Amino acid sequence: MKIVFTTKGNSWESMMDPRFGRSEMFLVYDDEADILEEVSNSETEAMQHGVGMQTSKKMINLKADVVITGNGAGGNALGILRNTGIKLYMGAGDMSVRETYDAFKNGNLKAQY
Repeated sequence: MKIVFTTKGNSWESMMDPRFGRSEMFLVYDDEADILEEVSNSETEAMQHGVGMQTSKKMINLKADVVITGNGAGGNALGILRNTGIKLYMGAGDMSVRETYDAFKNGNLKAQY
């Protein structure tokens, strides 16, 4: 399973970014291969509209099964994720990536849909 975290850094100790579309970066964890990969989200900095939809499309390209963020996604972005079967969990805004992963594995995060 590929899990994408919205984050402010590039390690397990990095703090989560509560934003979905304008997250500073993403950490992609492939739990089967035990590989953690960082992906920049800098292209959204200059965008004024459609950031959530653009980020949702990026999740498709990353082949995400699950996305975990702080505050959730907006309606249009959520629609894209829902239609492609990508699960979105929220409530991780004040945690590190490692704490978030543990909370997810223990069923302590809220599914947005």
